[in-house]
Amino acid sequence: MGMVINGETFTTFEDLWETSNLTQAEKEEIEFETKLMGKLIEARKERGISQKRLAEMSGLNQPAIARLERMQATPQINTLFKILKPLGYTLAIVPDNRAHAAEQHTPSI
Repeated sequence: MGMVINGETFTTFEDLWETSNLTQAEKEEIEFETKLMGKLIEARKERGISQKRLAEMSGLNQPAIARLERMQATPQINTLFKILKPLGYTLAIVPDNRAHAAEQHTPSI
């Protein structure tokens, strides 16, 4: 059974994703946010911390944590730091090996 969106039937998320009008940059942003929130939820649950407790530890309120986890809000950098610290994480900038590999395989004209 599929889902009908704007008159088109999609049977899997991949069908929708591949035929969407999103740019590659938009898709990468969505993938990043999905991975980030997934990691935050995973870290919170691994430590046995409820949303309410994380809110107390981070100085936020529980509905804000819930909105972030449901991806209904995009966190500011300072909010990320507030949430990550009690979970034992920090932000880091690391090389994107995929981008580097793509550059190396791009033919020159």
